[in-house]
Amino acid sequence: MTARGRFISIEGGEGVGKSTQIAALAAFIEQKGFEVVLTREPGGTEGAETIRQLVLGGSAERWLPRAEALLFASARSDHVERLIEPALASGKWVISDRFIDSSRAYQGAGSGLSDADIMALHHIGSRGMLPDRTLVLRLDSKEAANRAAARDQNQPDRIQGRVETFHADVDIAFVSFAESEQRVRLVDASGAPHEVTMRLLAEISDLLEPA
Repeated sequence: MTARGRFISIEGGEGVGKSTQIAALAAFIEQKGFEVVLTREPGGTEGAETIRQLVLGGSAERWLPRAEALLFASARSDHVERLIEPALASGKWVISDRFIDSSRAYQGAGSGLSDADIMALHHIGSRGMLPDRTLVLRLDSKEAANRAAARDQNQPDRIQGRVETFHADVDIAFVSFAESEQRVRLVDASGAPHEVTMRLLAEISDLLEPA
């Protein structure tokens, strides 16, 4: 039987460098002989990408918190069933740019819904699936905001463009997850990209060891 693959989610606020680090992490894992599938949330499948356009586009008031949370949960359900689970079952590693912890931080702590409500939706939609390891990139808020502004050319989507206090609540939530759940690790995203990559690799070294 093919050994089940590993599932890693990369999390963090806006402008922390997730895309750069995901590419570097995938390259290293592939050098170790594993096949890697890169994906993102919301998105990853045709249906989930359609929902992505709905939740990230339009005005800030387009969706109220409960509706937004339901849309994210629906996208994730399709993503898990059609892409993540089959890839893991075939022995591939999956690295996702965001997963359930983003919903917990953004639609939960940031928007005022309870963590229990977000996880209840996750249990219904995705059978409560959790990554083997969740790596949260953290960066000084001002530096992150400057990076995000440059990346988005000052045209953020409806979630990226929310007020500073919202994003501060998101960061606090990520820290709380790491304090209470062993799978969640905080990683300093400051410094040269290769230095950040080495910090990430240190947090998954045990997963790369033979079973």
